[in-house]
Amino acid sequence: MVHAFIMVKTAAGKSEELLDSIRGLEAVTEAHIVAGNYDIITEVDADEVYDVLHTVTGEMQKFGGVADTKTYISLQ
Repeated sequence: MVHAFIMVKTAAGKSEELLDSIRGLEAVTEAHIVAGNYDIITEVDADEVYDVLHTVTGEMQKFGGVADTKTYISLQ
């Protein structure tokens, strides 16, 4: 099992609108609006690193209003 944290930067005013869509992704276990350089932090659980990559590039980045993402793979 791979556990990852995905930081999402959104276009101005889009965080709340995107939160439900991001939470609806199958691999996403948690998603929260946060203050700082990124607007939403998500936790993802997947079988393989490839599945994390697919969640980010194949699903999350396709939502209108997602400006940037940064992925952190947990080492524990």
